[in-house]
Amino acid sequence: MQRTTLSVLFLLLCASVHAQKVAVKKVELAGEKIVVHYDLEDSNPSNEYQIYLYSSQNNFSTALTHVKGDVGNEVKSGSNKKIEWSIREELGPYKGKLALELRGKVYAPFVKIQSFDVNKKYKRGKSYPLNWRIGSSNPIHIELYKGSERVVGELNHPNNGTFSLSVPANSKPGKDYRIKITDSRNSDEVIYTGYFQVTPKVPFLLKVVPIVAVGGVVAVLMSSGGGKTPGGGNNNTGEIELPGFPTGN
Repeated sequence: MQRTTLSVLFLLLCASVHAQKVAVKKVELAGEKIVVHYDLEDSNPSNEYQIYLYSSQNNFSTALTHVKGDVGNEVKSGSNKKIEWSIREELGPYKGKLALELRGKVYAPFVKIQSFDVNKKYKRGKSYPLNWRIGSSNPIHIELYKGSERVVGELNHPNNGTFSLSVPANSKPGKDYRIKITDSRNSDEVIYTGYFQVTPKVPFLLKVVPIVAVGGVVAVLMSSGGGKTPGGGNNNTGEIELPGFPTGN
């Protein structure tokens, strides 16, 4: 890939009275990636930011997607922040001048999930509590996904901080489930949980073991033939004659 000439623009949109300061320290071309180094200072350490990177290739209309590092939602203030952009994955072969713009604002999510453990195994046919901190009064859509497939959901749920998630009994087991929450009045406001696992309500092994045990008893009884009958002859039927129940006087 030919060397790309970069000019860097910077814009920080703040929604706080506290002092914020951002300094882009360096922009470098590393193989097929462009790396932006910056510092983000804030006198209020509890603030979190939305940080997005834009380019002049599309006139700064939409944020770049092939990025990783200190970018996206919930970026905390601090020094030595870094964003890596895979330019070839985003634009294909590219040469010429390219301007970058870093945009940010204090992050105030419409919901902030508080009590949902993605490391837990969730069983089909059961319900689980989902709680969050309220950030707006707009109704929300709460949907359960397996991969890219929507499984179930509730639209226009009140943004009241609580919901009971019911995992359908016919859900396929898997580790690629997650919950999607969307602001009903702003489809750009979307939050996902991490991926979690859904398992059968009763493990398959527990369903099979009792059948195996009964089958084992039958096998023992049926394979114990070949003994002598009470009359002295051989019983070649492979069956055991069990004594009758005692009769009362």
